[in-house]
Amino acid sequence: MKAALYHRYGDSEVLQYDDVQRPAPGAGEVLVKVAGTSFNPVDAGIRGGYLTEVFPISFPHVPGIDVAGTVAELGDGVAGWSVGDAVVGLLPMDAPGAAANFVVAPAEVLAAAPRSVTLADSAALPTVGLTAWQALFEVAGLRSGQAVLINGAGGAVGGYAVQLAKRAGAVVTATAKESAVDRLRRYGADRLVGYLDYTTRVVHVEGQPFDVVLNLVNTTEAETAALVSLVADGGFLVGTMTSGPEDAARGVRTQRVFVRSDAAQLAGLVNQVDAGQLAIDVADRRPLSDIAAVHAAADAGRLAGKTILVPVGR
Repeated sequence: MKAALYHRYGDSEVLQYDDVQRPAPGAGEVLVKVAGTSFNPVDAGIRGGYLTEVFPISFPHVPGIDVAGTVAELGDGVAGWSVGDAVVGLLPMDAPGAAANFVVAPAEVLAAAPRSVTLADSAALPTVGLTAWQALFEVAGLRSGQAVLINGAGGAVGGYAVQLAKRAGAVVTATAKESAVDRLRRYGADRLVGYLDYTTRVVHVEGQPFDVVLNLVNTTEAETAALVSLVADGGFLVGTMTSGPEDAARGVRTQRVFVRSDAAQLAGLVNQVDAGQLAIDVADRRPLSDIAAVHAAADAGRLAGKTILVPVGR
């Protein structure tokens, strides 16, 4: 079979597209024929060697933590799945990934794939959908009627966060580039503003204070502190890249979210997709052989939205 892999840490040029041996599932594992995987920034972080203490890997390493595909083979002790079932999942980040024709997945990370979208496009859901869900509801405890600011909502996580927050009954304010405004309006954002101006000492946003601020932007210490000032007393700032200083006097809590695989939560997101309540947005679809170019574009800051990588052949 074909796979994308690298034998050492480095820039996008370390990625190769080559023939490798097809893996076999062990006990509690499922062999998935991959319909699609997607690029995530953590893939580049692992490839570059920046996350070695958190996600130690063995070489050669196949990237791709999102998987969408069909069950090809069951390992011993696997129940609840049959050969031919369409599945999606967030794979362990330190294990061989889905940038290949086949990947071995722990059975417990898989959920039935959405029936209402192309199977390959389902790979755009697990990592970013779970990140948005866990940040808003597990960490920040967002409730109906609360006000939320989603900073940097134009990206993949932000699109899901706007939809999930709105569906939960929150009043949603989103910051994004002009190119994302129409899409975020369709997703239900109540108020859209441009990127925040941190050049002034105090940041003001229409609709403040917010019960929850979800920060999806890599902000400096001073910028993160400015976001904390937008949080209502007793509220929460949660970030995907930074956490920030808490304001104990006002009861403001802060935390950085680290996504984890959760098949039950993922199944809930899939149900919302199939019910027409959650849209999967795909910016680009590329053959898996283009993976080095996709990583290079991401490294240069030229990759916008979610890119799906589709294996060809077998």
